[in-house]
Amino acid sequence: MFARLFGDFRWRLAARLVSIANAFRGLVMDVIVLGSGVVGTTTAYYLAAAGARVTVIDRQTGPALETSYANAGQVSPGYSTPWAAPGIPLKAAKWLFEKHAPLRIRPDGTLFQLRWMLSMLFNCTNSAYSINKSRMLRISEYSRDCLRSLREVEGLAYEQRTGGTLQLFRTHKQVDAAARDVEVLRELGVAYEVLTPDELQRVEPALARVKDHLTGGLHLPNDETGDCYMFTTQLAERAERQGVKFMYGRNITDVLTDGKRISGVKVDGEVLHADHYVMAMGSYSRELLLRLGLDVPVYPVKGYSITVPLENRDAAPVSTILDETYKVAITRFDQRIRVGGMAELAGFDLELRQGRRATLEFVLQDLFPGVGPMAPDSFWTGLRPLTPDGTPIVGGTKLANLWTNIGHGTLGWTMACGSGKLLTSLIAGTAPEIDPSGLAVDRYTRSGTQTGLQVAPAA
Repeated sequence: MFARLFGDFRWRLAARLVSIANAFRGLVMDVIVLGSGVVGTTTAYYLAAAGARVTVIDRQTGPALETSYANAGQVSPGYSTPWAAPGIPLKAAKWLFEKHAPLRIRPDGTLFQLRWMLSMLFNCTNSAYSINKSRMLRISEYSRDCLRSLREVEGLAYEQRTGGTLQLFRTHKQVDAAARDVEVLRELGVAYEVLTPDELQRVEPALARVKDHLTGGLHLPNDETGDCYMFTTQLAERAERQGVKFMYGRNITDVLTDGKRISGVKVDGEVLHADHYVMAMGSYSRELLLRLGLDVPVYPVKGYSITVPLENRDAAPVSTILDETYKVAITRFDQRIRVGGMAELAGFDLELRQGRRATLEFVLQDLFPGVGPMAPDSFWTGLRPLTPDGTPIVGGTKLANLWTNIGHGTLGWTMACGSGKLLTSLIAGTAPEIDPSGLAVDRYTRSGTQTGLQVAPAA
């Protein structure tokens, strides 16, 4: 405990000295952000707010049209949990034979898929889990605070709710396993409440009809919900008012370098130049980074969602539910219910598989029967960029003016504002508001060599 407190004091002292040294510096520079999802857009916003001239490039016709488009709609720092956890390898083996399994593995024909899964396996230890979860909570809690401030300053409205997240347990083993998460939450001062089956309806009244299916829950009252697409499009508009230039419908074909710095980005045959470059292309970042000698362990984990019209309000959740058994989230919007989750390791496959839709519908009807009809045109899939340890890769690289803001997995919106504001501080050379240690790509290096297999060594 003393070592942790001393380390925190030492970082804060160093950060204060940096802040004083940079007090009169202005962020007058050109920055190119690659990607206009929720992470790229929030990064562009904070850079522009700090005084940078920002250009955002994306192949889509507008912001948030890929992974950020129809996600589960959660801002859930309290549920920032690594997929790599003790017991997961055994669970994954059992899931292979279950109809509504939360995980499916389809070989994509690459060695990288196998290497990534092996790295994730190495992180399924108690020590690695505690380190990774604490890192995720650090940036997620900060990000939620940034989001609240941003929402107030910019007057954003995206069907948000602040009723928290309720993680539901269907077995006593799940209740026992949650004790590990509760310990980390308590240590980091994150608000939580452990609930019995009879207490669940106090948070979510509609669960009274199905409490016999459940063994308890973990309520995280500071979590929020909303429509990520609505949030991102509104924030892009605010960023444009600050001078951010969005170049939509443009293809990034290459990144040019002299081995020490980025010298330009080739966009549809045209080379664009800037002082700094931010990689925020989600799962598609790795291909470009490989060309620069950066072997970044970010894998496209496929997820699904359906959006259901809300007809019976009494049968609907108040905020958001996370079904621990099926890894499915059910989120309440104003006039809709969003159901999303599951994971497929299948490369860049975007096929809509009806078996996955059946699982989403099953979980919704099992927990909230009669909430609304199944809309036949609401089925969606997206690729979530996940690291083996669950923590995003936010920070500098071996190339002096190249920065990364990738690897947020299923918590892209949860971590977007915090990682965007943190990265802005790092680029500007000003003192960040949270400790950035353990978040950059160098945590995956061993003796200066990119491995993508190393377990996080220290918090």
